[in-house]
Amino acid sequence: MGNLEPVWSGPSARGRTCRELAGATRVAGKPRLLVIERDSHLGSSPREQLAQCYEIVTARTMARALVLLRDQEFDGVYVDTAQLTAVRWAGVLIQAEEILDAIADGVAIVDPDLRVIWANPEFHSLADQAVETIGGKFYRALGNPEVIGPDPCPFTSAVASKTPASTVLRIGANRYLRVTVTPVFDSSQSLTQLIALTRDITDETQQQLKVNAIHKAGDELADLTPEELSELGVEERTDLLKYNITRHMKDLLGLDFIEIRLLDRATGMLIPLLTEGMTPSAANRELFARKENNGVTGFVAATGQSYLCPDTTHDPLYLEGAAGARSSLTVPLIYHGTVIGTLNVENARSNAFDERDRQFLEIYARNVASALNTLDLLQAEKFSAATASVEAISRELAIPLDDILNDATTVLDRYAGHDDDIIARLRHLLVRAREIRSLIHKVGSSIAPEPKRSTPRPAPRLSSARLLVVDADESIRKSAHHLLGSHGAIVETARDAHEAIALARQTPYAAALVDIRLPDLDGFETYRRLREVQPGVPIILMTGFGWDPAHSIVKARQEGLQTVLYKPFRADRLMEAVEQALRPSNPTAAQNPPPPPQQSTPLPPPLPLDSQADALDSSPPKATVHDS
Repeated sequence: MGNLEPVWSGPSARGRTCRELAGATRVAGKPRLLVIERDSHLGSSPREQLAQCYEIVTARTMARALVLLRDQEFDGVYVDTAQLTAVRWAGVLIQAEEILDAIADGVAIVDPDLRVIWANPEFHSLADQAVETIGGKFYRALGNPEVIGPDPCPFTSAVASKTPASTVLRIGANRYLRVTVTPVFDSSQSLTQLIALTRDITDETQQQLKVNAIHKAGDELADLTPEELSELGVEERTDLLKYNITRHMKDLLGLDFIEIRLLDRATGMLIPLLTEGMTPSAANRELFARKENNGVTGFVAATGQSYLCPDTTHDPLYLEGAAGARSSLTVPLIYHGTVIGTLNVENARSNAFDERDRQFLEIYARNVASALNTLDLLQAEKFSAATASVEAISRELAIPLDDILNDATTVLDRYAGHDDDIIARLRHLLVRAREIRSLIHKVGSSIAPEPKRSTPRPAPRLSSARLLVVDADESIRKSAHHLLGSHGAIVETARDAHEAIALARQTPYAAALVDIRLPDLDGFETYRRLREVQPGVPIILMTGFGWDPAHSIVKARQEGLQTVLYKPFRADRLMEAVEQALRPSNPTAAQNPPPPPQQSTPLPPPLPLDSQADALDSSPPKATVHDS
């Protein structure tokens, strides 16, 4: 731009001759003069006088004047005294041109019709190079971008609110600009120009879009429909998760070498879950959550801090994962503040990862940890549902199965020494009837395997202990199945003494719980007969408070009775009594008693079933076991 001094106003020009005005420019030939008329009009005399000495270029608005000053060279500017304020503003803008040219943001001055009247070099670089910027519409100059928001029309909003308004524009597929529009008003509050500050935010926008995509991908990791939940087993759901992780790593992060290990808290071992692109030796390597001698993966699992390895050839912690890898990035899988595993990615180039990649991978790792926890919860929920179903079925079948066992053993006891074929069939019936319970639990475990635990489940308190419960009250027998069976015991029940003795002849028991009031024999007689059949079995007598007409408990204590349960009894008291009876220090305890001896003295024949039913109906009501 040419020398803009002096800036002449009307009165100063009227008092000087054309020669004086021409001399003031110190320019040979006929100099160019920009005359800003705006709302007032020069008289014919001053214009003619100036035209004698200058090449006159007229601008009726300050915006037009700025465009002319930007694109053309002038030796002077003539402004009427009524417009000196605008001239001073224009002068400040012109003097600040170097600053505007130097800033990194694009600056454009737009007239009320949204035409660009001035722009700095950065805005020109952002604009469509195939379109003329100055004089063209603002959006056209930028290549008619798509308005992303939040403000669909920042120019209108800025004018209406008289405050700056911003929005984001998208140019093409992957370029983003943020535009902030500030309106400029004159003293009469009329809009004169709008200043559009334009910044290229492609990098930060793409980063945010990538973060959003990672979050979305993470949300989809364990997002299964009800149909998929019902159709997919545990291994299939895990395989689907591994497939989704591999796909996201390749599509979103461009990674091909991936390793995920899960922490076994009981042993500290890092168990491989996914080893995509790793060498066989790396995939099968035993690693533990330790800071030393377990590579980067062990260090990250032990510290809970991510680890960036820019050059694997110079890193003392790195152990070979992918063949030829030259850089790696390992982040912990953390759920609720606890490290549950590690996620490791590798690349064949040195310095392939930076802090931004670390941020992306840490975000995705949180989603992976959450997805793994969700799968564990689904597995646990399915296991709990299957367990509840198995227990419900077992409870309903417990008493009918006991009836089958009792009837079969009673018949077997009567036919002993007679028909060998019937004896064999009855023994087979007993075996198959007892198998039904274990088959129910086996089917339940195949439907929903028990989830893996960070700490091993403690062994059941009564694991595999075969217990005999003798009581005429069906509710007591059911409660015994539920309470003792839930702690691992194998419970079989009998309705009277003869059924109990017949069972004891065929099967060794770890302990027996006997009610002192049975339809056929009293408590002491039942106690004595069971001890004859199985001398080593611990026996617990059960009774209601203060009701022992035959003095069974007193007599049994004289014969070695150790434990008495008073009904109604609590579940914890029942467990305590049974555990005490099974304790090895108990001289009568025997987890694996010897086979029962043959009957030495004949028993009186058992009551017919009808008589037993009558006896049950005439007996006083029995207490039930309270599960509390």
